[in-house]
Amino acid sequence: MEQLNTLWLSTGLYQLSVGQFVMILVGLVLLFLAIRKNFEPLLLIPIGFGGILANIPVAGLAEPGGLLYLIYEAGLTTGVFPLLIFMGVGAMTDFGPLLANPRTLLLGAAAQFGIFAALLGALALNYLGLDFSLADAASIGIIGGADGPTSIYVTSRLSPELLGAVAVAAYSYMALVPLIQPPVIRLLTTEKQRQIKMEQLRPVGRLEKILFPILLLVLVALLLPDAAPLLGMFCFGNLMKESGVVNRLVDTTTNALINTVTILLGLAVGAKLGAEQFLVPETLGILVLGLAAFVIGTGTGVLMAHVMNRFSKIPINPIIGAAGVSAVPMAARVANRVGLEANPQNHLLMHAMGPNVAGVIGSAVAAGVLLNLAG
Repeated sequence: MEQLNTLWLSTGLYQLSVGQFVMILVGLVLLFLAIRKNFEPLLLIPIGFGGILANIPVAGLAEPGGLLYLIYEAGLTTGVFPLLIFMGVGAMTDFGPLLANPRTLLLGAAAQFGIFAALLGALALNYLGLDFSLADAASIGIIGGADGPTSIYVTSRLSPELLGAVAVAAYSYMALVPLIQPPVIRLLTTEKQRQIKMEQLRPVGRLEKILFPILLLVLVALLLPDAAPLLGMFCFGNLMKESGVVNRLVDTTTNALINTVTILLGLAVGAKLGAEQFLVPETLGILVLGLAAFVIGTGTGVLMAHVMNRFSKIPINPIIGAAGVSAVPMAARVANRVGLEANPQNHLLMHAMGPNVAGVIGSAVAAGVLLNLAG
């Protein structure tokens, strides 16, 4: 009997805390959303499963020496995983629409306003009893960029204890782009404005596409060195693609490498879904502010299009301003869908890809600013 009692005391069931039980349920919810609702399954499945593993008592998978701990230390403490993913994203990105209509860069820049609005909001919540430092506020604000790897990179650098909540919020809201953005677009535009047809984009030559990532990196990195890691990997991946001479490297980067890193990144984030880190009042604040940042970023992108139309003879459909958040290419697809609802002949996808790609650049630059201010 004593041996049975000793065995029972050593089981995970006996040592399972209420917080760990709740976090295992959270992990199961993430798996449900990924599998049944198709919400960012490439990340939410490994994050959710990693969260379950991290909360199994006694196993110590997220503690020093555990598997999840080692993955986290190797990939997120060093910042390698999000940087490699950014390289893969760069290799899948086409700067053509942005180069064909450079003024859409302003739409991508305007959409980053949500990042800094959420940063100020996080600091304001300190007056309600929460405890967010400037580094914490910067990590929360970056959710508004709607760029998962950037959010993870900044948070792992500034506030690793918030990584689980920030990652879950960032990828959840990215998955909800088709639900969040259309009401904001309709609120800020009229039916007539949504029907605006845009001219066909000019062809962009190969030389332009090769030179652009090089010039972009050099100019931005010289002004803001903290943005160099993210933007550097992004531009490197894009240069490999546009050069047309390293197809094997591009294939590896956009398939085997990015898929492997995505799995490891998700598990590493899951390691930060421990009950003691996630089940705190600050988590609710992060979720609310992340949503607010996303809505504000969408709105400011649309409003910037209105401003530009005041000074331009060639009108911009303000819908594409919403694509300035860097949820590529989902935000551009949503903009196209809303445009088709207003005018069945109004195909905005390629036009929306300009601000969408600009949003990726903008979020990387914003990350550099935040790292410089709060790092």
